[in-house]
Amino acid sequence: MTDYTFDLVVLGGGSGGYAAALRAAELGARTVVVEQDLLGGTCLHRGCVPTKALLHTAEVADSVRHAAAVGVTASLDGIDATAALEWRRALVEGKHRGLSSLVRARGIELVTGRGTLTSVDGRPAVAVDGDRYIGSDVVVATGASSRSIPGIAFSDRVLDSEAALALESVPARVAVLGGGVIGVEFASAWRSLGADVTIVEALDHLVANEDPSSRTALEKAYRRRGIALELGARVTGVTESADGVTVAIERDGDASRIEADVVLVAVGRGPNTAGLGLEEAGITLERGFVQTDAQLRTAASRVWAVGDIVAGPQLAHRGFRQGIFVAETIAGRTPAPLDDALYPRVTYSNPEIASVGMTEPQAREAHGERVVTQEVSLAGNAKSEIVSAGSPVRAGSVKIVALDNGPILGVHLVGERVGELITEGQLAVAWEARADDLAPLIHAHPSQSEALGEAFLALAGSPLHTM
Repeated sequence: MTDYTFDLVVLGGGSGGYAAALRAAELGARTVVVEQDLLGGTCLHRGCVPTKALLHTAEVADSVRHAAAVGVTASLDGIDATAALEWRRALVEGKHRGLSSLVRARGIELVTGRGTLTSVDGRPAVAVDGDRYIGSDVVVATGASSRSIPGIAFSDRVLDSEAALALESVPARVAVLGGGVIGVEFASAWRSLGADVTIVEALDHLVANEDPSSRTALEKAYRRRGIALELGARVTGVTESADGVTVAIERDGDASRIEADVVLVAVGRGPNTAGLGLEEAGITLERGFVQTDAQLRTAASRVWAVGDIVAGPQLAHRGFRQGIFVAETIAGRTPAPLDDALYPRVTYSNPEIASVGMTEPQAREAHGERVVTQEVSLAGNAKSEIVSAGSPVRAGSVKIVALDNGPILGVHLVGERVGELITEGQLAVAWEARADDLAPLIHAHPSQSEALGEAFLALAGSPLHTM
């Protein structure tokens, strides 16, 4: 057994872990990252990046279908799923090489292997294959993995999101179990690539954490696109055969079946905290999540936790921000406090949903009758009409939730490419801006951001295009 000493040991090389390592090294700490798989973690290799690449392939397919609407003669002859898969892999490999080079350039050591938390002479450490990496501090950032449904085993036809990304063909019929972000994104992509898609969701709405106006708009858009929705339905069984999969569901006492070629189980992701020695080190877990204080300290001395193992929204950029926060805190700095409500949320479906801050129900629960809202349709926005030409999903909206004569509490967007607009909403909410602070700001014409400007104008009492 060999012991190695560092200022910071990071267990997990995903978004939260590598961000902590990069910032710590930048601040002068000798840093090592222990990662059992590949630097970049799930987000880079099996999550955010390849999923969005799949969605881009789907977007291009839709653009070809709708080309005639803008005067371009084109035809969609088919989907080369193998070529699309190879493009995604090449994209990911390129990003991985870039990240690895950045880590090396910062002088960060990378150890490949499964690490477990331990201690040496009262100092936190990570053990890997008989060696121990001792740190003045340890950051645990081991991420999350796909949850399963009790009684339903994964197989060649019953897939998690990682297996779905690895498919070398587009299935003809897909049943998606779960109407959260992962489920609706895959449903959107597969439908654009030509599959018949059914989403089964136990709750009464898709993307249930979003504002009611956003989730209702998404449901209407999906039905127009031909995506079948089984909402408020419970899965009672999945049966495989040589020809496909049968999903048995029940809703309001009525039983029915869905026939599919593959089933995607997208019922959420659980924290990767088992078998890491966390509880033995004195760290408290609740439903598998690491319990921390507001500074992300665990109950074990000098051990911190970031990312999806900490209960809250499972967003790569949340883990990234938390990693930076912890590195700066360890270095004796005082970074701005963390607030889960201020992380922008984007569902990369067609149409996209983007939001930040409070939903209208959350705001009314907190502030009652003081809450006001303003909605602006994207139907009259020239740029929105341009980018959605020919699509059956042409409408969208901007919704602002605010206090009467007070700050903006939430921003909710639905429409094509609206994820690119949410940063302005984040600034408005984070800075507690009022509508009359924002109304004088000029948005480029023609741009989709003009709809945000119109909403701020209307809230400030001086609408131009809305009644």
